[in-house]
Amino acid sequence: MKPDRETVRGHLHAMLRIRRFEEKCAELYGAGLIRGFLHLYIGEEAVAAGVVPRIAPGDAILATYREHGHALLRGIPARQIMAEMYGKQEGCSHGRGGSMHLFDVSRRFYGGNAIVAGALPMAVGFGLGDRMRGTGAVTACFFGEGAVAEGEFHEAANLASLWKLPVLFCCENNLYAMGTALDRSEADTDLCEKARSYRMEARSVDGMDVFAVAEAARAALEYVRSGAGPLFLELKTYRFRAHSMFDPELYRSREEVEAWRERCPIESLKRTASAAGLLTDEDVASIERAIATEIDDAVAFAEAGTWEPVDTLARDVYARASGGSS
Repeated sequence: MKPDRETVRGHLHAMLRIRRFEEKCAELYGAGLIRGFLHLYIGEEAVAAGVVPRIAPGDAILATYREHGHALLRGIPARQIMAEMYGKQEGCSHGRGGSMHLFDVSRRFYGGNAIVAGALPMAVGFGLGDRMRGTGAVTACFFGEGAVAEGEFHEAANLASLWKLPVLFCCENNLYAMGTALDRSEADTDLCEKARSYRMEARSVDGMDVFAVAEAARAALEYVRSGAGPLFLELKTYRFRAHSMFDPELYRSREEVEAWRERCPIESLKRTASAAGLLTDEDVASIERAIATEIDDAVAFAEAGTWEPVDTLARDVYARASGGSS
């Protein structure tokens, strides 16, 4: 695809929106206003920016615990996401999910999932359900390369291929499953080859290049929607921050991280688009101002939000009645 000014601005806005939102979350976490777990997507923005906007409104999305960017680009308001981060009942999961469990049924965004590979069997179920109902919808499931080592991946890949289900498996390969390097946990690091062992179409793309990701996602979704069966899309990317806010990050060198930072998808897009005359300094400043205003509003909304009353905390919690049988 030949880039144009509108597309460049759209990609830059999407990636900067994720980056600035998460930077603010890290700041708020440090201040004790966001608690629990927090896994940042910083460095991987080109994946969500390239894939999520290509997914149709009627399609389903399942994600991991590093899902803030996917949720933002799926259309969940920043206000509701930030309120969820704060644990306020105005959040998209009513304050009960927090960072790892963003959820919005109206947008067919079926959550972040705290369990590695936990969304994969669910994606098969969504794909089967949509096919049986004849909706024509695709299910896009995001997961890290660490999930490929889990049994759920192999079960899900086998059934999806066997039944030719409309599932797009999006593997965000950032080289480290928490603190374990891919080549220390997988005897065969060719993830596409593993997917192909289930007679599934598999493709790999540079996940630091938003244009390459967008084109790969478009083609992959077209393939799956055609009824040809599932597709495994490996997106080779890298997270610049630690696995989580509690991670001492002793498993990789600073030199390695800095080398990948040189390939930052945001800065790379700025350089190439500016050199091609498709982006100006004022364009960037305008996008930054709009995003800053949105984030400030989201934080104010979250801080003004309310805590769930204590007397409703047991709502939706299933337990054995006192003295009764299960």
